[in-house]
Amino acid sequence: MRVHYFCRHCATKVGEIDGGLLTEEELGIHQLKENEKEEMITYRGNGDIQIQTICENCQGAFEENPDLHQYDFFIH
Repeated sequence: MRVHYFCRHCATKVGEIDGGLLTEEELGIHQLKENEKEEMITYRGNGDIQIQTICENCQGAFEENPDLHQYDFFIH
């Protein structure tokens, strides 16, 4: 199993790890509420997990331009 991290705002691949036998606790997924899990996590048929996060560029853009929070997706 691989865990793929993508930015939820610009779709940039942030990272990837070999999940092996990692648990939800080790990945930090257990801290999310059920609705957050549904929005942020996709379980693939091959066993891989895709997690939506935020990349450094988008985080910086939000900090400099708080009005960007009104958009679900933008390109930097």
